[in-house]
Amino acid sequence: MHTTMKKVFSLLMSIFCFAIFCIAQQPIPAKKQTKSILLMNGTAHLGNGSVIENSLVGFKDGKITLIGDAKSVRIDKSQWDTTINCFGKQIYPAIIAANSTLGLTDLDAVRATNDFNDVGDYNPHVRSQIAYNTDSKIPPTTRTNGVLIAQATPRGGVISGTSSIMSMDGWNWMDATLKTDDGVHLNWPSYYSRNWNENAGFSMYSQNKDYDGQKQVLDKFFAESQAYSKLSNVSEKNLRLEAMRGLFSGTKNLYIHAELLKEITEAITFSKKHGIAHVVIVGGSDSWKCIDILKKNNIAVMLNRVHSLPLRDDDDIDQPYKTAAQLQEAGILFCIQNAGDMEAAGARNLPFQAGTAVAYGLTPEQAIAAITGNTAKILGIDNVMGTLEYGKDASLFISEGDVLDIKTNNVTYAFIQGKKLDLRNEQQELYHRYEEKYGIKNK
Repeated sequence: MHTTMKKVFSLLMSIFCFAIFCIAQQPIPAKKQTKSILLMNGTAHLGNGSVIENSLVGFKDGKITLIGDAKSVRIDKSQWDTTINCFGKQIYPAIIAANSTLGLTDLDAVRATNDFNDVGDYNPHVRSQIAYNTDSKIPPTTRTNGVLIAQATPRGGVISGTSSIMSMDGWNWMDATLKTDDGVHLNWPSYYSRNWNENAGFSMYSQNKDYDGQKQVLDKFFAESQAYSKLSNVSEKNLRLEAMRGLFSGTKNLYIHAELLKEITEAITFSKKHGIAHVVIVGGSDSWKCIDILKKNNIAVMLNRVHSLPLRDDDDIDQPYKTAAQLQEAGILFCIQNAGDMEAAGARNLPFQAGTAVAYGLTPEQAIAAITGNTAKILGIDNVMGTLEYGKDASLFISEGDVLDIKTNNVTYAFIQGKKLDLRNEQQELYHRYEEKYGIKNK
């Protein structure tokens, strides 16, 4: 009986998966740009703090070839194959989801669909790039809000692995790759651990007694990696240590995931000791408390999602909302990211998190930079994307409203390297399906 039930269950699951597959197919990847496109009369937000109210944005062969003010730039429209009138609309560079599992997961509750957490504690050689799934149904839902690029990031362990920069379009991970192996992700030991208290009936924080020991193990691994990086001829390669080479040569970032003041300051001291060229703090809930050390060491911050609770009971209730403005005022390079529960699906809300930061001190253009230009700088891809500038990739989108406002943002066109995207997604298809079914389409 038990075997029979298992067979029936397997059959039902197969039918269910097939039905879901049939309901909504993925949009076909966009074709390479072959015709020149000119966007006219829109308000262009460049992603670097500047705005052109009556703009001209032209691109050809995937690159921006014209950016300027229509009042001062003379053009011949006949020289452009396609002209799009953007009067009353907003033009933005592609939003970049930093530190994200986009493309690495479909259903958080189903382990088989999660491909971001490998076995073991020290996995710098594990590369998220080859795990990126272009058939995932989540990226099409983020594209409709302007999130077109993601830093596909591994999770788990002490050293999770190596991330890569991926586009939200392509037949496979090779098509989607924009930058391979941009950096290694280190989860700094937590100074406090959270344990279940039987007597109290809830979780309580206590000091991590293994904190110093965990740092010593980490210190030893980095010392070995640094020594290995100085070897030019290795008879037998060590995959883990090979993956660490770029940290010492400066070709890779070291992303240190840390939250508390003590963790952040000790992580920075640690990275200096081992000669790490480029360090980024990821999370950084207490980054507002260590402005001086961040500034002194030129450390950038990938800031936790704005829509969060304060780290401590005695923190200001709006601290997560205003940290971005505090870093901006201090001159710290930062971006806003969305790691946490339901982060892949929630990546579409990234522009609205930046919008909340506007209500707590950022200007609108600073908020846009925090999810575009700043992110590109931190990831080391600002030479090709992140802002609307001549010669950069034509990765951008057009919205009928303010991208930072959930009530008005409505993306009508989106391009990745000049390729025009199909903005349909499963959620839209289901919305129209049931709108028709219940006869509310014209109400």
